Amino acid sequence: MTRVALLQAQTGIDPAANAKALAAAVAEAAADGAAMLFTPEMSGLLDRDRQRAAANLRVPEEDPVLAAVREAAAKAGIWVHLGSLAVRRSDEPRLANRAFLIDGAGVIRACYDKLHLFDVDLPTGESWRESASYAPGEAAVVADTPVGPLGLAICYDLRFPDLFRVLTDAGAKLIAIPAAFTVPTGEAHWHVLMRARAIEAGVFVIAAAQAGRHEDGRETYGHSLVVGPWGEVLLDMGQTPGLAFADIDLAAVDAVRARVPAIAHRRAIPAVIRR
Repeated sequence: MTRVALLQAQTGIDPAANAKALAAAVAEAAADGAAMLFTPEMSGLLDRDRQRAAANLRVPEEDPVLAAVREAAAKAGIWVHLGSLAVRRSDEPRLANRAFLIDGAGVIRACYDKLHLFDVDLPTGESWRESASYAPGEAAVVADTPVGPLGLAICYDLRFPDLFRVLTDAGAKLIAIPAAFTVPTGEAHWHVLMRARAIEAGVFVIAAAQAGRHEDGRETYGHSLVVGPWGEVLLDMGQTPGLAFADIDLAAVDAVRARVPAIAHRRAIPAVIRR
């Protein structure tokens, strides 16, 4: 049994304040016995004012939030899945929405750039165009951690089951899905999709989320979750920011996959016949 911590954040427009909150969460998670802390998508900055946000964006090597979390992880001796940061890229003008897996020595063990970008006009009048500012990632990622082999996804990736098939084919027994879900889509789809991904893949899903009304005016759904491989909700943090804990027993993954061996029964689909 391994203890994990989830930070449900209300990230604002000041990276220094966000870095301070993240470092405090790292220390608290370690002090309460967690082997690993999971944080939400866009943990370093949430700001819809593009001009103001641009002044705070850096390449990873110069990002102060990433540096603060690495330092805090090394000091506390705890692994951190930094759900994602908006970082500049050296190879193109658009940004990356990038997750960082940091070990207990502060070393970056893996990175993952969000593959699927959210472009939509909602009935509420909200409009989102991630592809205008962000370049999509190019590869799926699975990494070994103290909790087990962890597959990486971010927010909108949740809606694409092919990614989760690739991650479990590569050995993932847990999948992190940090998010900043909108309230309308969260109310409609958050719980059912998270449970579906856990069930179909026979994995633990760990989804640290943004919650509440943010400084830039947006509202996010919250409800950070840990879902077991049978689809049971082990932790639901509601809509209040803070830190919470869950216990992970990887033996449950093997037990569920033996009970419903869907992964072993996967087949490549040889053809599609349309009549």
